[in-house]
Amino acid sequence: MTSTTPTAVFPKSIWAETAPPRTQTQPLQGTMEADTVIVGGGLSGLSAALHLARRGQKVVLLEAMAVGWGASGRNNGQVIPTMTAAEPDALAKRYGEVGERFARLIGNSASVLFDLVREEGMAAEAEQAGWFQPAHSPGRMRLSKMRVDAWQRFGFPARLLDRDESRTLLGSDFWYGGMFNPTGGHVNPLALARGFAAAAEKHGAIIHEGSPATGWRREANGWVVTTAAGSVKAKNFLLCTNAYTGEIVPGLASRLARTVVPVLAWQVATTPVSDNLRGTILPGRQAVSDTRGDLRFFRYDARNRLITGGNVIGSHDVGRRVSQKAARSLAEAFPELGVPEITHVWNGYIGMTWDRFPRVHNLGPDGWAWIGCNGRGVALGVSLGREMARAVSGDAISTLALPVSEPHPLPFHSIARRIAPNYLAWLRRKDKVEMEA
Repeated sequence: MTSTTPTAVFPKSIWAETAPPRTQTQPLQGTMEADTVIVGGGLSGLSAALHLARRGQKVVLLEAMAVGWGASGRNNGQVIPTMTAAEPDALAKRYGEVGERFARLIGNSASVLFDLVREEGMAAEAEQAGWFQPAHSPGRMRLSKMRVDAWQRFGFPARLLDRDESRTLLGSDFWYGGMFNPTGGHVNPLALARGFAAAAEKHGAIIHEGSPATGWRREANGWVVTTAAGSVKAKNFLLCTNAYTGEIVPGLASRLARTVVPVLAWQVATTPVSDNLRGTILPGRQAVSDTRGDLRFFRYDARNRLITGGNVIGSHDVGRRVSQKAARSLAEAFPELGVPEITHVWNGYIGMTWDRFPRVHNLGPDGWAWIGCNGRGVALGVSLGREMARAVSGDAISTLALPVSEPHPLPFHSIARRIAPNYLAWLRRKDKVEMEA
């Protein structure tokens, strides 16, 4: 049967313009059976599909729009092996031994991603040049040292850079030093998602795009996931929709959707930086995200554009205002750059939890979900996809890095969604106080 479903339209991002093209697959029609059915064609679902297919499972993945259409293909592309606020010791304290395993999963997540890119030959513009978190105030240098010490205790190669080393790495004395992790880096995230899809299909996974799941249920011997035009019956079920869980089919998993607040994150791309400036501004091409609440972050893409972004308060003319703010922030840190021209502006949701800990949920026998990337979904999503694949492949639960919790929907969730953008004002005030301390 020929589908009349239109091809998903991607936002006009630098990634949509430069990622290798992919022909969208046909929507699901009729009934299918599989070992595992996955809902969500972002990095978590695609990683799970790849790992399961490499183990010989029959996998069917259902994506509502197109692979990489959501946050997985819209983010800044930084591959960061930490969380924003969930420190390794805090994970161990909350979850015990499984929390320690989860901390190690996070600490190893960038290496897992880059190793898979190399193994499968993905054309993802992957650069494992390291990730740097510069401190924006002297007080934040104390936090950086605490984080370095914590990750080193867990066996990872984090290192504290002083102000001189930071100046050399960045080409700017705007920051005070900070935490450097050599395993991090950056990718073209949409190219990465499409690379994962191609690799999963090469190993036998079946992907149906344009196939939003309309429901799922547990039956006696497995799971059934339905779409408008078909269904998949499988022993195992993985729900990998993160910030978009309640956005396309609002009733699909409403309890899970209300555990996170989707927040729009804005990204921009500059014109290519000239060769002479490239030698002095971030000469090692690391990914950079600083310690501000009102975050400053940037990295080069394969064409030497600076990919950065930010957020502003209010809904009026947001794209223009974000572009101006991002350009001014770059000029402030790198005066020789001047105020760069912005050529691309786009956005996408990130899933925020109240405490910035990700959530892993057991939906029932052989059914798993995770939600709440908190802005760290690239590396973490790939590793959690692998871990959920291990879970439904029969690996011992005592070896898994899956800190399971019960879903706790946020009270007054709709209000939280409306006021979340105003949180930025508090973060800015907090940043200013720290700078003045």
